[in-house]
Parts: sequence; C-alpha cells; structure tokens
Amino acid sequence: MAEDRRYGAVLRAWFRETLPAVGNARRLGVLTLIQSLGLGVFLTASAVFFTRTIGIPAQRVGLALSVAGLCGLLCTVPIGRLADRLGAGRVLTVNFLLAAVGFTAYCLVDGFVAFLAVACAIAVLETSAGALQASLTDALVGEAERVRVSAQMRSLFNLGFLGGAALAGAAIAAGTSTALYATVLANAALQLVSVAVLLGMRLPAGAPPRATAAEAPGGVLRSAALRDVRYVAVALVCGALELYHPLLTVGLPLWIVTATDAPALLVSGLLILDTVLVLLFQVTVSRGARTPAGAARMLRWAGWALGASCLVFAVSGGHGALLDSAALLGGALVLVLGELYQASASWGLSFGLAPAGRQGEYQAVFSLGRGFQQFAGPWLMTSLIVGAAGTGWLVLAALFVLLGLAAPPLVRGLEKARARTEPAPA
Repeated sequence: MAEDRRYGAVLRAWFRETLPAVGNARRLGVLTLIQSLGLGVFLTASAVFFTRTIGIPAQRVGLALSVAGLCGLLCTVPIGRLADRLGAGRVLTVNFLLAAVGFTAYCLVDGFVAFLAVACAIAVLETSAGALQASLTDALVGEAERVRVSAQMRSLFNLGFLGGAALAGAAIAAGTSTALYATVLANAALQLVSVAVLLGMRLPAGAPPRATAAEAPGGVLRSAALRDVRYVAVALVCGALELYHPLLTVGLPLWIVTATDAPALLVSGLLILDTVLVLLFQVTVSRGARTPAGAARMLRWAGWALGASCLVFAVSGGHGALLDSAALLGGALVLVLGELYQASASWGLSFGLAPAGRQGEYQAVFSLGRGFQQFAGPWLMTSLIVGAAGTGWLVLAALFVLLGLAAPPLVRGLEKARARTEPAPA
C-alpha cells in the first residue's frame, strides 16, 4: 500500500511538471497536442497515400520532398521577419489556414507537377511553423518560462504524435483509399481547430505584436540575423547534433535489418521507447538550459552522449539475437540522453542569444541548422552506417563529439561580441 502511494505521488508530480500552467501556456499545450496529432496521422500514412492512392512513384516522391524541403529553408527567414513586424500569432494563424487548404489540395492531386506544387507550399508552411511557434511562446510566457514551456510542449508533442500514428496505423491496416484520404482530411481539419485555439489567445501586456527593435534595411527579404555569423555558427552546430533524428529513423533501422541478428520488430520498439522516454524526462532535463552558458554546456554533454551511443551501436552486429538486441537497447538509452540534452540546449540558445524584439527572425535562422540535418541527414546515415559499417559508426561518433566540444567556445565568443557591440543598460 505504501509503495502504491509512493508511485501515485511520483505520477502526480510528473503531471504537475509536464502539464503547462493555466493560461497561455496551457493554450500552447493544447495547440501542440492538436498539431502533433495531425502530424502523426499524416506522416505515418503519407508514404502509402502518395504512392498507392494518388499514384506517384516512390522515386518521384523522394525528389519532390527534397525540392520542397529546400523551398521551406529558403522561405523560413523572410516569414520570421514578417512575424516580428506583424506578430507571430497573426502570421501563424494565416499559416494554419493555408495549411488546411494545402492538405485538402493533396486529395485533388492527379499528377507529379501538381504534387510537387502542393508539397512545396506545405513545406514552406511546416518549416516556418516551428520558428513561429517558438516566437509566439516567447511572447506569451516570457523569458523566465520559455525554456520550461518549450520542454513541456515537446513532451506533449510526443504524446499527440503517438496517438496520431496509432490512428494512421488503423487506416493503413484498413487498406482502402477512403481510409487514407481520411487521414489527410483529418490533418486539414486539425489545422482549422488550431486556428480556433490561436484566436482564443491574447498577447500579455507589454508584449506588442509588432517588433519595435531596429530592423536591417531591405524589408523582410534581408536578414540581419543571417549576417550574425557567430549566431549562425551556433545554429548550425546545434542543428548538426540533431542528426540523431535520421540516425534513429533511417540509419538504425537499416543497420538492424542488414547487419545485426536482432529481430526486425526491434525497429519499432526502439522508436516507441525513445518517444516515451522523451515524454517522461524532457521537462526535467531542460532545467539546466535556461541560460546560454548552461545550454552550451548541455550541448557539449549531448555530443558526448550521442558519440557514446554510436560506439555502443557499433558492437551490435553479428553476435546473436540476444547480445545484439541488448547492445541496441543500451545504445538507444544513451542516444535518448543525448537527444534530451540537445533539445533542451537548442531552446536555451535560440531564445537566449536572440536580441529582444527579433525572436521571429532569429528563431527562423536557428531553424536552418535543423533544416540542414533534414536535408542531408538521410543520405549521410545511409552512406556511413550502411556503406561504411563499423567504420561509419566511428566517424559518426567523432562528429558528434567534435560538434559538442565546439559549442561552448562558440557561445562564449558570441556573448563577448554582443557585449562589445551592444550599449550597456541604463
């Protein structure tokens, strides 16, 4: 009985830690759940929908999505600058409205050109949405709570994504075109629900929707943040450490089925384990990343942990199902630790190093590092892990460690440069 009460107390403490506070933070949590539910439904079923339902060959799907990803990267910074002018909430509302139209348009596609056009439009909206939501979080909850609330959002995102993936799995199992069309239209409907949630939010007093900081000449198409070389370097290092994502979703599954004796079922098992652990521990780990200096140290720890996970994965090939599975499980646990550190550090650095009134623009630039790994990550994982086998794991481990070690001096250099150029507070 005493043990049950202790477990109950731990569970209640976790809920208090993970559930956002009443008010704007809670509304952001609801928005995150809605968006992640739609994303889980769509991403899980999209490959089957594109190839079997609307009949686009798999090779052309990959080509279109790569082109779309590039379009998203090119448009993110101008949209971020527009958010600083008009307010992140307003721009994000329009973003979700257009996304509802875009996902509905997928159901009308009847050829490659139309598919490419819709994919590019949606990629622009999806890529910019992350920076817009980060800027909105800063405006709604303030400096003291933005890292903690971002961690809560990531936990809730994983929860919603799991639910969406389960629904999509049921649609795929049904195997009908109607069920797959329903997954796309469900995501479009959830975009409209997100609009309704946004319309219920209000910016707090003292956080105007229009940026007041001095802007670089050239309007929304010219970015001072892109000329902030040290900030861009930090963003690229942080984004490159996010290579754990294609490692987990592309490299590791290929390694498991081609080079180990572990059962193929372990692919989904490790993904579920990763999602659940992030859901449970992201908020707790984020406490150390509320200042740029703390976030930089955490990024160094992320590099060490991700590098160590690669070394553990490297010994998982050809030792029998039991030993290989144990090594893969151990490597996945270490990888989750690096993932938690990297995600927490990214919020501390992207928020803490952005000048006041310029969060939209700087968040957009910071997201370019993430875009780099999304663009190059699958190819890199395939080349290193499948093409180079054990040597590839060593190269990847060294890359993670070097990136982590580079973070603290880069952040210190950026802060010193800011201290020299910015006027002292009155």
